[in-house]
Amino acid sequence: MKRPADLPTIGNPFSSRHVRPGAVPFFFAEGLTAEGLVERLRSSGWRGQIVGPHGSGKSALVAALVPAIEAAGRRVFLYELHEGQRRLPAGFPPLEAEAGQAVVVFDGYEQLSAWSRFRLRRLCDSARWGLVVTAHRPVGLPDLLRLAPDPALAQRIVDWLLREADVRIAPQEVSAAFAARAGDLREMLFDLYDLCERRLREKG
Repeated sequence: MKRPADLPTIGNPFSSRHVRPGAVPFFFAEGLTAEGLVERLRSSGWRGQIVGPHGSGKSALVAALVPAIEAAGRRVFLYELHEGQRRLPAGFPPLEAEAGQAVVVFDGYEQLSAWSRFRLRRLCDSARWGLVVTAHRPVGLPDLLRLAPDPALAQRIVDWLLREADVRIAPQEVSAAFAARAGDLREMLFDLYDLCERRLREKG
């Protein structure tokens, strides 16, 4: 077994390939699991909202929930919306989704116009599809989870990213970056990328 000092260099552990949604696991609070949230979703008719500020881990939670929903027997159709995307995306509605058997997930739901939201909900109602959305504010669906990152979570994420790295970042530097970005984990990781790049250059 390799000693930590012998582990291969992974470059900057805060680069986009390491921190994209799905690459970093979602760290559940004590007592919460993906399977438990899926049961909560089932009990609310497969409808739910994940609410939290920018950079709070909503996309990471979606990535953790998709396989758990599929393990519960529902096929998932995931749509990731981007800034200013007001219309329903190409490929929606999914023609291969069976009535009453699918869960549609819209990450970035609040980007949609009011008319597009209305169409989406109406289509899901008529096909008896589940609907899970992420948003910065409540949008009228049952709460699945509300996210509020804290410094302890920020440190857990950084520790995980640094687990095989040959550079170190002190806890006080993590907490300072978290505070400077007002709890936005995504922006915090961008700042730590820059710090890590300087450290790696200094190491030569």
